Amino acid sequence: MLNYRARYIKTKETNDQHHTPQRDNDLSEDEGDLFDEMPLSDEVISTPDSIHLMDVQMAVFHCADSFLKQLMVTKLSQCQFALPLLVPDPFTQQIQFPLWTFRQINKSWKIKNTDNEIISKVQPVYKAETPMVSFFRFGSVSSSKSQLMNNLINEKHNTFFHRNCPGSSKTRVLMDGVVEIAWYCPSAKDTDKFTDCVAFCNLHGDAGANEKQLQILTDMSSVNVLLLPQLNNNDKNKQKIQTLYSDKKPLICLLTENDSASRKNNEGKYTIGLKDRNQSDVSEELRIAINDCLSSSASASMFRLEDVSEHSDIRVDEEDDKDCKRGREAANKMLSLLKNKHLTEIKESFLPCQGKLWHLWCQKNKEINRPQGNETEQEISAKRTEMNTIREKQNKSPVSEFIKLFIKQINSHGANKMFFLTWLRILLDEFTTADLSALHHKYDEKWSTVLKLKGNNDQSEKDAQTELEKISEELQAATFGVEHIMREIAQIYESRSSVKKNKTDLQFDFTSLPSLAAEMMISGFPLELMDGDAAHVPLIWVTAVLDQLIQKLGDQRVFVLSVLGIQSSGKSTMLNVMFGLQFAVSAGRCTRGAFMQLIRVSEEMKQQLKLDYILVVDTEGLRALELAGSSTRHHDNELATFVVGLGNLTLINIFGENPSEMQDILQIVVQAFLRMKRVKLKRSCMFVHQNVSDITAGQKNMEGRRRLQRTLDEMTKLAAKEEVCDAEFFSDVIAFDVRNDVKYFAQLWEGSPPMAPPNPNYCENIQELKKIIITQASKSNGMMLTHLRERIQDLWKALLNERFVFSFRNSLEISLYRRLETEYSKWTWSLRSTMMEIENRLQNKIENETVDNIEERELQKEMMEKIEEVKKSMSEFFEKDTEADILIQWKSSFEIKITELHENIVKETKRKLNGILQQRHLKRKIDGQRTQHENTLLEKSKELALKLKDKANDEETLKKEFDLFWKEWVNKIDINTPLTKDIEIQRDVKYFLSDIYKSVPVDTWKDISDIFTVQSYSDYVQLKKSSGLGRVKKALKEKLGYILSKEDETHIRTLITDVSHETDKMILSFNISKLGYNNSRIQLISDHIKARIIAHEESVTYLFKNKFFVDLVFSIFKRVNKTFTDEHKLFKETNDPLLYLEKKRGEYYSIFQKYCQGATSAAIFGEIICQKLKEPIEQSVYKHTARDLADEMRSNCPSLNGNRSNLEKHILEKLAEEENFDKYKNYILNPRDHFKSFIRDEVHQYIRDKFSISVQPKMKQNIEFLEKKILSAADESTKHVQMNSGDVDLWLKFFTQKLSDDLIFSVKDFSGMKHDDVKDFKLINDVISKELPSIMSDINREFNTDTFSVKLDLNNRPDEILIDHFCQCCWSPCPFCAAICTNTIENHDGDHSVPFHRVDGLRGWRYRGTVNLSVNFCTTLVTLPSKRFSSAGLLFPCTDYRTAGGDYAKWSITPDLSELPYWKWCICRFQKEIETYYNKQFHGAGKIPDDWRDYTKQDAIESLNTAYT
Repeated sequence: MLNYRARYIKTKETNDQHHTPQRDNDLSEDEGDLFDEMPLSDEVISTPDSIHLMDVQMAVFHCADSFLKQLMVTKLSQCQFALPLLVPDPFTQQIQFPLWTFRQINKSWKIKNTDNEIISKVQPVYKAETPMVSFFRFGSVSSSKSQLMNNLINEKHNTFFHRNCPGSSKTRVLMDGVVEIAWYCPSAKDTDKFTDCVAFCNLHGDAGANEKQLQILTDMSSVNVLLLPQLNNNDKNKQKIQTLYSDKKPLICLLTENDSASRKNNEGKYTIGLKDRNQSDVSEELRIAINDCLSSSASASMFRLEDVSEHSDIRVDEEDDKDCKRGREAANKMLSLLKNKHLTEIKESFLPCQGKLWHLWCQKNKEINRPQGNETEQEISAKRTEMNTIREKQNKSPVSEFIKLFIKQINSHGANKMFFLTWLRILLDEFTTADLSALHHKYDEKWSTVLKLKGNNDQSEKDAQTELEKISEELQAATFGVEHIMREIAQIYESRSSVKKNKTDLQFDFTSLPSLAAEMMISGFPLELMDGDAAHVPLIWVTAVLDQLIQKLGDQRVFVLSVLGIQSSGKSTMLNVMFGLQFAVSAGRCTRGAFMQLIRVSEEMKQQLKLDYILVVDTEGLRALELAGSSTRHHDNELATFVVGLGNLTLINIFGENPSEMQDILQIVVQAFLRMKRVKLKRSCMFVHQNVSDITAGQKNMEGRRRLQRTLDEMTKLAAKEEVCDAEFFSDVIAFDVRNDVKYFAQLWEGSPPMAPPNPNYCENIQELKKIIITQASKSNGMMLTHLRERIQDLWKALLNERFVFSFRNSLEISLYRRLETEYSKWTWSLRSTMMEIENRLQNKIENETVDNIEERELQKEMMEKIEEVKKSMSEFFEKDTEADILIQWKSSFEIKITELHENIVKETKRKLNGILQQRHLKRKIDGQRTQHENTLLEKSKELALKLKDKANDEETLKKEFDLFWKEWVNKIDINTPLTKDIEIQRDVKYFLSDIYKSVPVDTWKDISDIFTVQSYSDYVQLKKSSGLGRVKKALKEKLGYILSKEDETHIRTLITDVSHETDKMILSFNISKLGYNNSRIQLISDHIKARIIAHEESVTYLFKNKFFVDLVFSIFKRVNKTFTDEHKLFKETNDPLLYLEKKRGEYYSIFQKYCQGATSAAIFGEIICQKLKEPIEQSVYKHTARDLADEMRSNCPSLNGNRSNLEKHILEKLAEEENFDKYKNYILNPRDHFKSFIRDEVHQYIRDKFSISVQPKMKQNIEFLEKKILSAADESTKHVQMNSGDVDLWLKFFTQKLSDDLIFSVKDFSGMKHDDVKDFKLINDVISKELPSIMSDINREFNTDTFSVKLDLNNRPDEILIDHFCQCCWSPCPFCAAICTNTIENHDGDHSVPFHRVDGLRGWRYRGTVNLSVNFCTTLVTLPSKRFSSAGLLFPCTDYRTAGGDYAKWSITPDLSELPYWKWCICRFQKEIETYYNKQFHGAGKIPDDWRDYTKQDAIESLNTAYT
């Protein structure tokens, strides 16, 4: 802050002993004597002195480092306070000269020349050559020397602190011997006290005690002013005074004990009495005397601040500090390279990359992003080639020694680097000031001429305007600072990054440059965000610097404060005062473009703000005069839109009360906010009205607010017309309260510059505004640095395309939505996996016949805990996420989607389980036959064993007899049981269709096409009779054939895909692995397909021919043939008596052996139980392992652990790696089918790769779990029977019930088996404990990578579980390029979208009237107003594609020229295959641009990683 009143804040004494106790408030009737309350003359009351305020200032000065000292002195100068010139060391008393502290101070003044013309001067104080008047005293004087000096320089302001100032005290510790300096700067007015700039020095303390300071002052001064008390003859200072009097230099003696008026004794020698005289009279006499002395030749010597350092026996701070010295030497070395160069030529010579080449590149970039007319892809490609050529030229431009030195220095350590940068800025300002001042003077003169000639409309006016623009260009070329050096470095980096070559003349890696810029930002230097000269954002550079910033600081949270205002309206000054920033403010150096600067939030403030940094964005002054020739309103709108879009809060700065200027900026601002509203960026703003004459006039302020509100509303209507939207009031655009969101600021200066100090009221206004900003920031979440980086990219890319609202792509929202989709995927997976567990448990109970009915409410009850857990997780995500204010917009819709999903999976599970219940009676019959065969064989083998009991030890005989027995009984079963035959789906389908179309023999079904790979469906349709077409047109259609539109083709393909998906679900519901195949299934599927075709025909103008139905049925059954075959194979292995019994042969032989060996019934029964458990255990283990594996892949498999976009990226990567056109074709034409294939491949690959380290351990874990469960159930069953004195049936019932949740194993598996003689239940336990581990080992041993497909039916395989999860999403194709919407949610809200579109030629699009395939991306097409496309027989402009209705209206296609290189590579790689497939060519307008062929497969894959990050 710049409040000079802060100097007078008094220090408070906190020691209790110095506090006077207060008297009791109750007064007695006796009022007492006044003299009792007053001290008598001889009484002395001792009160301690408070700390002298100048001692406080000097204490801070002594303790500060070099940069803080410089800042202190700079601020003191701005407050028009005197500055420490010579400072004694408080310990050694050695004199210090803090020259470094003066380096950033400039003084400006005006003088009149001999022709009475006013001349303005601006000079750094260390260079200014001025007369110097020194003031000092000998001994103790009654008058205040500092107060006399104040009256002389500025009567209204205490430039020098004196004894009568608030906060002064009798004693001071650090000020004696200090010399302070101040400058009087005239304004070329009659009221000036001095006609030229004069320096005034003040030696504090007795000059006799500070001889070194006295010597320096008297040597360098033009006039000496001496304050003297009444001296006696023996005074020790008499000789020194005599010496001064004898010197030729003018001397003015101020006699404190003399009351005489001014008297001139000799030439240049004056005496003025001070005693009992009017201070104004004394000041006037002193001023006259000084002016008289200055005009004499005796005072011809001029004072220059830098010359003070030439005195011996003093320490100069710049020489003592090695870092400062090195920084100055390095900066001087750089400046030496600029000598003998005209200022306007320096940039061109030393900074070539940022000149014409950069500006030309920017122009080409804008042309590409704003295509005109019928520009083809080749023409756009040619411009890209030009841009690459420019980058090559930039890269080949030699790096000047000037830049090399700069980069070397900013690579140095912290202190040295800071000194170097500060020195460089100081020296560059010094180097350019004179020439810039001359150019500005020249510009002002020419501008005045233009104004005088305005309206003449003759050649002289045109010539003057041309000359003005030329001067403007010179001004632009002459402005030269550190920001231009950084701009050059930015272009070195951008050109190198673009051509991917390091500059050979660089002694460092170019990739280190953004890191250096990031460190400068952290150190407090502004970074150029938008190049004001080129009106362009160097996006590659800014992104790289922010990346480095994130790497160094972490992804910190920032609050972005943007500032807009007309040039020279005090924006930068306001920011510098408010936050202590370093934005340029001097005349002719106003920021061009936009700069951003970081302000770190202190630890204590973080508790309030929840932010790490405030990022301030300062802008080029809108409506800048020197830009009048080149800048346009369009440029101002771009800049305003850019910074408003970045800012969480925007300050709109208005200077003065000029209505036309207000209207200028308000129209720009309103339009910017209107754009933010249309792209759904919530922004807030405040208006700061500076330089208001009377901010205390409440009524006037209210009138000003009403006027502002009216103007804003008028500007809103104008902007709404331009943006083509509805808005009448500013409050329709943004939440705005004219009473609270408008702040009036006092004038910056308290009086007239250049001698006026800052207005304290202005400083208070700044403080109040700062508090409001901090309050606003505390209510905001700001944005992460990564989000800021993305927002900059989004805004600039949209601004490059002139249709901002249409082009804006909110990357932050997109990335947040993708993250939300990923979370949604986790929530849905959690619900699905829980329901799978419930479904499995209930299915076991149904199979075990312990459940006869499934109610929806029971399923909901089972899911209650999980759905509540998911809802809680959702709430926490939406409420506690750092971007909760953005995510909240989707909270309601996602909550509804989760509720709907929950309801759907409950209903679907109920349907499936009820289906199993209905199928149970069929399965019971199949299982009954199998059990009957098992029991028969068991009894017969038992009978045979009893006969062979005496030969129990003859293994060979037993084996022979058993084999004969087995063969005999298996043959009997074979004769009495019908065989389970292999199936031939394609044959059955042909016979079925032959029954429908009897005129077509079976043998003639040879021209059937695979409908999934058909290019066009036009041959499958015919026109409806009631289509509404005219007779001629209809006859022509019938003769030539019906040509389907692209929309019709898309709808038919969608129909085919949907029917295929529905068929897959129907096949799962048939439960073929349990119930077997029946050709009636073909009838059911065909009927469904027919019904879907008929339903589709009702909404279109065409009918399908019979061939469509035939090809569709054939194609679908061809696809599901393997599913039918695999499922039927599982059924056959389980239910074909011969196969099943052959598989069980070893188990029966083992039991047969036990019978022969005389084993007890209990032991045999125990073994039978173990044998019957093997298959259920196997099924259960495989199911659980499959689910566990699916769950693990959802977490660990890169392609399956995210959302749909992530999955698509991996699919595209694999397609590129395999380079198989047929797979590409399937991906483009049948994406859902390809997704399923990809997921299956990923699962199979994962199982193969992770079999030993992941799959097998899961298997083992599930086996161990079941083993423990079974042994525990056996033990509990035995105890239960013993407690209840039960029999084997009770034991078996209890045992199966205990396992019914986990295994399909029930009492019915033992029906028909004789086991009445089983009594020893402990023995059963022992047998199970002994035999079960070997069965588990068998299961584990048989397990391999192909087990799931062999052992499990389709529903329970890990790949199908994941397919079910991932493929329940949106499958809507882009109507142009057929890219699939990547939204994870099926039937989602809002438009369809995809991160990157494809080349339309991949879909078969061609240019009208030709066979030339299109090479356009849809994101390019929608930027070309001249391009049209056909839909429903009508032509529509591509820029307004939504007007075509239908699918076009449901898609959001953002104009974007950053096309994915992946598809360019793909087109080039498969050009011949694409041309052959579509029977068209990439010729003519569709010729593939040459630069597309430069992309390699690796480039294509890398582009995916960048695009989908």
